[in-house]
Amino acid sequence: MFGIVRPCRHGMCGGLFKEWMAHLCGLCLALRDEHGHLSRLVTNYDGLLVSVLTEAQAPATSPHRRAAACALRGFKGADVADASQGVRLAAATSLVLAAGKLRDHIADADGPYRRRTVAAAAERVAARWSRAGDRTAAAVGFDTGHLTAAVEEQTRLERSCGLGLLEVTTPTESAVAAAFAHTALLAGKPHNQEALREIGRYFGRLAHILDAVEDLSDDRAAGAYNPLTATGTGLTEARRHCDDALLGLRLAVGELDLEHPRLVRALLVKELDRSVTRIFTMASPETRPDDPKHTKRRRRDPGGLLSMACAAVSCCTCGLYRAPWDEERENSCAQRFDCSGCDACGQCWQGCTACGEGCNCCGCDCNCCD
Repeated sequence: MFGIVRPCRHGMCGGLFKEWMAHLCGLCLALRDEHGHLSRLVTNYDGLLVSVLTEAQAPATSPHRRAAACALRGFKGADVADASQGVRLAAATSLVLAAGKLRDHIADADGPYRRRTVAAAAERVAARWSRAGDRTAAAVGFDTGHLTAAVEEQTRLERSCGLGLLEVTTPTESAVAAAFAHTALLAGKPHNQEALREIGRYFGRLAHILDAVEDLSDDRAAGAYNPLTATGTGLTEARRHCDDALLGLRLAVGELDLEHPRLVRALLVKELDRSVTRIFTMASPETRPDDPKHTKRRRRDPGGLLSMACAAVSCCTCGLYRAPWDEERENSCAQRFDCSGCDACGQCWQGCTACGEGCNCCGCDCNCCD
């Protein structure tokens, strides 16, 4: 489960968090039902925004259903988003982009991908995901050419010199903009396309920069490509770009015609701002919290077929099994099966109905906190 928007059940209204989880489980189940268990590996938080945006514009087009018990929900059933057009678009974009990411690792011979057997196996998985994404995208009228072109352009830019950070992030911005704008067509609100395109560009920029900030220390140690290092961008300048993008995104969200705007505003305004603060705080050694999770030494991921096999077993058991090098291995079952993305940051709002600001902590004004 990867992504920059990681809602916490302690910092979001109970009703909104349940809505978020309905989209998360809906995407995971749609991937499993249409493309098999292995495809569930591409489930990611950011891809869910496509499903969330579609439902927010036209709730009638996004039915829900009752799902059976799942280990990731503490072996409980739940209300989940059905395989609607929004969920299927989220699945398609997740599959195509994950396939592109795998091929990028293969081309760069990153880590275990230097081995021929691993590269060959990864290429087969990438080809399968790419075909599956194309099929699902075609069913909802989306052209995945926007995504594959962005992946190819991104690879080309990473091999070029003398570029600025915002030039490097352009392909990601274009890909996300195309996916977000298509939700307006699925919801029958084409007048939202321009605002959604703008939101997608800003979100793509944030996702690219924040991913680079998170990986900066590891990439430096491994001598791998990182957009910040390649463009000579410091953390201060990167934070300025993120703050500018947050402002533009906030203004664009205000222009949307939404029937149910609360979850969109909570995720794209409040939670995204929180993610920027969290990631830049963790990137600064002097402000990094004294968390045993970050200081305890774990076994190193060996990579190769063993790593892929362990990841597959973990996926098929819904996270019940964790490899010895997985940071969640030492957690309790309750923590391990918590999909909220909470990293015990200590910044969660508590008792927000008593703070005199209603539900201001999660970006809405409905007084709906549990």
